[in-house]
Amino acid sequence: MNPAPIKPLISTSDLDKIDVRVGTMSRTWRIRRSSYGCVSIFGDHARSILVGMKKERPYPEEIEGQQALFVVNLAPRKVVGEISEGLLFDIGYADEITPVLAQPEKPVPNGTRAG
Repeated sequence: MNPAPIKPLISTSDLDKIDVRVGTMSRTWRIRRSSYGCVSIFGDHARSILVGMKKERPYPEEIEGQQALFVVNLAPRKVVGEISEGLLFDIGYADEITPVLAQPEKPVPNGTRAG
């Protein structure tokens, strides 16, 4: 793989706008096309987040109970007929390799901020 060029520089204040938190995927379900839905727990609340990983993971249940990193301050949006309230971070999709989850190396409290 040849790494993609580095994106243009941003300031730390731009980065500070993104709220990345650890959440546990407590329930998953299949949605048509290439997506799954997952309910993720962030300590004091839960969110429904749609993820496009059907090609990489034929069984969504395999990620239930796992922690991962999510962007939690995106505006809710409708995707394939359902509302998504955040974004699951994955590694590899943009580079067209099989994506893997961005996860903490050991369990941390749900809702813990990254950065």
